[in-house]
Amino acid sequence: MRGRVRHKAALAALESLSREPAPASCALCGRPLGSRVEWHHVVPKSEGGRETVPLHPICHRAIHASASNADLARLYPTLDQLPEREDIARFLGWIADKPPDFHAPTRRKR
Repeated sequence: MRGRVRHKAALAALESLSREPAPASCALCGRPLGSRVEWHHVVPKSEGGRETVPLHPICHRAIHASASNADLARLYPTLDQLPEREDIARFLGWIADKPPDFHAPTRRKR
């Protein structure tokens, strides 16, 4: 391997070593995780964050559809504060009875 490919492979190997095994539930909605798990930076990487948590893909998209990276870093530095947002609270009520691998298109706020 050369250059960029080797660097990407090294980063992927390092990242896989630094992550703990995925827990059984989503950090946002609390439902059991399905076959697909996405890792969300609680404080976005662009804002200096390093901590990641496992989420359903639909939960991950709902977070980013409702708040910008700057807002996530400034107003919601922990996931505990995020359900206080009206749009996230509505999403959590709607998603609560869906199966773990449920997927639907995510709409951005207008």
